Amino acid sequence: QVQLVESGGGLVQPGGSLRLSCAASGRTFSSYAMGWFRQAPGKEREFVAAISWSGTSMYYIDSVKGRFTISRDNAENTVYLQMNSLKPEDTGVYYCNAVNFGGTYWGQGTQVTVSS
Repeated sequence: QVQLVESGGGLVQPGGSLRLSCAASGRTFSSYAMGWFRQAPGKEREFVAAISWSGTSMYYIDSVKGRFTISRDNAENTVYLQMNSLKPEDTGVYYCNAVNFGGTYWGQGTQVTVSS
């Protein structure tokens, strides 16, 4: 089992940047594929980005390609989401997700608000 804690959210103006972090507990972090999801008010949770256990493969929803970068540090048990050129439609609660054959786990979320 793994526990996930997100941080780094906040209020930012359009065009600004934020870096989200997700710290994982446990000694098997490198066995998990990791992802970021988001949920805007009144909408369903949606996939944003994912990274393979080795960090060699990354996947993004089309709306964030070229603006967001997912990365991981297996030595630090942490996954990151660098978000640049933020838009108001990026506003929402961002959740970290870990998946392996043992199950799927979620963090508690961190709020990102993009507004002038």
